[in-house]
Amino acid sequence: MTAHVRRVTVGQAVQAVELTPSPVGLLRFGAVTRNAHRIHYDGEFARSEGLAGPVVMAQLHGCLFHRAAARFAGDAGRVLEVGWQNRAPAHAGDRLVVTGTVRAVDAASGAVTLDLVEHCGPDGTVCCRGRAVVVPE
Repeated sequence: MTAHVRRVTVGQAVQAVELTPSPVGLLRFGAVTRNAHRIHYDGEFARSEGLAGPVVMAQLHGCLFHRAAARFAGDAGRVLEVGWQNRAPAHAGDRLVVTGTVRAVDAASGAVTLDLVEHCGPDGTVCCRGRAVVVPE
């Protein structure tokens, strides 16, 4: 029996990952990650800090980047590394969409480097940019 090896090419698209976090979802995510800062769940407090409403925490952006990388790697693949930089705030109710492309394929190790970007809100603002390294199944 031979293992199926998926062909990966530079420029190949990464399947989109989407999430629209609700205020309750942000509160729950903050509880699980022990991030109790009020700007993530208290709309009135967030506005008093000059924000449009509760903001998505950095860890949730990272989870979406990891989800996109893991989906690309496949069930038997591995995510070796994920990194990102927040560029603009995203708020409860904003639609978050992570997309990307294959930047490089290391033929020797099988590692694939993905460039990832997250857009948010009705105008598609870039919230985060980053990359991931995976070994696909």
